[in-house]
Amino acid sequence: MRPRIEHARDALPTLLRRHPGVRAAQLATLSQVSPATMVRMLKEAGPGVIRIGNTSATRYFLRRPLGGIQSAVPVYAIDSGGQASQVGELQLIEPGGTLLDVAAMGWVLDKEFAQGVWSDGLPYPLQDMRPQGFLGRQFASSQASYLGVSSNPREWNDDEVVHVLLQWGIDTTGNLILGDLALQRWLQSKAATPVIFNDKTLAPGYAELASQSSARGAAGSSAAGEFPKFTALRELAGAKTEHVIVKYTAADRSDTVQRWSDMLVCEHLALEALRSVGNIPSARSRILQSGGRTLIEVERFDRNGLYGRSPLCTLETIEASLLASTSRDWGDAAMMMHAQGWIGMEAVHLVQVIWAFGRLIGNSDMHRGNLSFVPTLPMQVAPVYDMLPMMYAPLQGGEIPLVTFAPELPMPSQRQAWNQASVAAQAFWEATAHDQRISKRFRTVCAENLAMVRRLIALQGPLT
Repeated sequence: MRPRIEHARDALPTLLRRHPGVRAAQLATLSQVSPATMVRMLKEAGPGVIRIGNTSATRYFLRRPLGGIQSAVPVYAIDSGGQASQVGELQLIEPGGTLLDVAAMGWVLDKEFAQGVWSDGLPYPLQDMRPQGFLGRQFASSQASYLGVSSNPREWNDDEVVHVLLQWGIDTTGNLILGDLALQRWLQSKAATPVIFNDKTLAPGYAELASQSSARGAAGSSAAGEFPKFTALRELAGAKTEHVIVKYTAADRSDTVQRWSDMLVCEHLALEALRSVGNIPSARSRILQSGGRTLIEVERFDRNGLYGRSPLCTLETIEASLLASTSRDWGDAAMMMHAQGWIGMEAVHLVQVIWAFGRLIGNSDMHRGNLSFVPTLPMQVAPVYDMLPMMYAPLQGGEIPLVTFAPELPMPSQRQAWNQASVAAQAFWEATAHDQRISKRFRTVCAENLAMVRRLIALQGPLT
């Protein structure tokens, strides 16, 4: 009998790797030992075996080490007052995947989802923490050698993402920090004296940051139609936070740069129209001119004051991680989320209005990463961001596109949202047609689009 027990003990890691989440009784059957013997063997296995659940429902996993880490990784949340508290533990499991009790963190979770088990990769609260976009590529380019990862963050696997976040994940989207080292570095940053621009230092400070950002570069930004940008802190009366993201143009006067400048002013006016006319929450912004550049300063809505933070999750991550099927558009995704009980019909209507507005201002880049939610029940739609008429943005080679603005009338079920959006869209095109910060050439386009939207509103008629 002793050889059989020894064989079962030696085979236990292989069984756990092949059957993650298995119960002790099943392991006993597979190993041909008694349940009591298997329970004792699992206890003797130590921290290499992860236990989830209680009594006979306990499930067992084989821990997957990451570098020298042989234990769970604490997950911390920063509250609106800037205080950190542990909200969970991330554990890597064999042969792949992770464990994190998302529901215990207060985040939305499908009732039919295996609670805490993420067999295909990272838990969805961590997905948007990945370095990405222009700023993510800049970070990867500067830190790749030190961190031992590719200079292209799109090439990082999940373990590499965790490795990076454990080292330097201190200023990511949302309010989470992964691991003790990153938390310690964030606490140290709180103790340091921050550089906060005021009215006197803002213009030269932004000009210098733009020059530094351009010097560092980020491959693929222009080809992807993406603005270069940097983050900063600034003082502004009435602002919710000092934290901002600043997009900027080049400093030359070419037609291409002028069109990009037009786009930034349009983004600001679109956010203003949504908020003031459409009564839709949108990110606060303002247009600045500095060093021959046009800049848009956008206040971060996942930050509160100097140190407070708020949770945030993109529709892209929600759909990929939690929804059973791919949506047609933002409105369709919102209806799917409503069916799960995550958002109310008011939020569905809000998303439908935002989507309709984007269509009515020529936004051809309404991907699922450009809509976010506060991920606690009931989910709330986050303020609108990255809303601008991208159909008019310069092409990859710098050419100004010749495109036709032809928005469609809504289906009967979309009329209420479309009518509300059309009022804000009309205000947007009217503002852009008269804003002297926009080139005369593009103001002419805006005036033509204003006439088009007015015709559509007249054709649509009042909602009966």
